[in-house]
Amino acid sequence: MKKAEPLQPGVTWLYTLEVFILGGPVSKKFLKGNPEISRTLQIRGDQTLEDLHHAIFDAFDRFDEHMYEFQFGKGPNDPKGKRYVLSCDFDSGERNVAGDVAQTTIDSLDLKADQSFGYWFDFGDDWWHQINVSAIDDKVPVGKFPKVIKRVGKSPPQYMDE
Repeated sequence: MKKAEPLQPGVTWLYTLEVFILGGPVSKKFLKGNPEISRTLQIRGDQTLEDLHHAIFDAFDRFDEHMYEFQFGKGPNDPKGKRYVLSCDFDSGERNVAGDVAQTTIDSLDLKADQSFGYWFDFGDDWWHQINVSAIDDKVPVGKFPKVIKRVGKSPPQYMDE
């Protein structure tokens, strides 16, 4: 069932998200062998954007943590879009900060199927991702979430010199 109506009390939603790497320090040689690099994840609505970050971090075989944020606008780095940031940036007075990733549940974002949003990891190397909401279901199977359900392409090295 795709979520069309407002959240129902007591229902835990399951979100299927496709995460694509749009940009970052990836060599032309790597891209030639991996023209699409994506991971499809499932996450429960009661989990947070911080949980989603960790799932993406692991899904792309990263090992070195960096700052990150999630962006909800007309595309990555939309100056008018809402931003969900780490707690250390939450009270910084920066533009359009809407919430703390550790406190923001996926359900609270009121996502819709076919919606997309951005994820920016490592503010120095600038790994840009697009996240597409491919499905929202009201039946959550037993198991550990978030989890990767599909991988396309190899994970690029986190740093170009690797």
